[in-house]
Amino acid sequence: MSLHQVLFRTQPMGCFLHISRGISLSATLAKNRKSGVPKITPFRTKPLTYEEAIPPSRMNVRKGWLSFNTSNLHEEKRAGETTFEDFLVRRFLTGTWHGSLASEVVIKRRHNMLVLSFLVSMERILPRQVYFLQGYTERMLSGWFKMPVKIELQTVASQKDMIFKKI
Repeated sequence: MSLHQVLFRTQPMGCFLHISRGISLSATLAKNRKSGVPKITPFRTKPLTYEEAIPPSRMNVRKGWLSFNTSNLHEEKRAGETTFEDFLVRRFLTGTWHGSLASEVVIKRRHNMLVLSFLVSMERILPRQVYFLQGYTERMLSGWFKMPVKIELQTVASQKDMIFKKI
C-alpha cells in the first residue's frame, strides 16, 4: 500500500474494477442442492415423518403438494387472499388442536367448499374431544370464511407412529 492510501484510507483502484465487472464465473452460482434437506445428526436421533423425509427436489414426483393455489395465474382474482386464508387456517388448527396434530394440514378447495385433511394423535385427547373439536373447527371456519368447511381427519395412537425414519 502506498502512503497516500494509508493516510486517507482509500482502497486501491483494482478493487473498484473488480466490483464494476458484473460477471462472475465462480461455482458459487450453481444450484443449491442442500436447501430444505434436514441436517443429519451424529447418532441418527432426529425423527422425520414421511413428508419431511422427502427432499424438496423430489416432492412433486413422489407426493403432491399440500395445497394448490391457482389464484396467482394470469388475470385471476383473490391472489393474496387465498394464501392468507391458508395461513389463517393452519394457525387456527395449530392452536385449536394444540399438541394433537400429527401431520401437516392439507387444504383442498372444491368449488365453494374448503376441505381440510390431517392426522390427529390420540395421546393427549379423548374421542369425545375429537368430535367436539371437529364440529367447533368446522363451525368457526365456516362462519369466518362464509363457505362450508369439511374436516376429514384420521387418528393415530401416538406421535411415534408417524416416524418414517431417523437421521
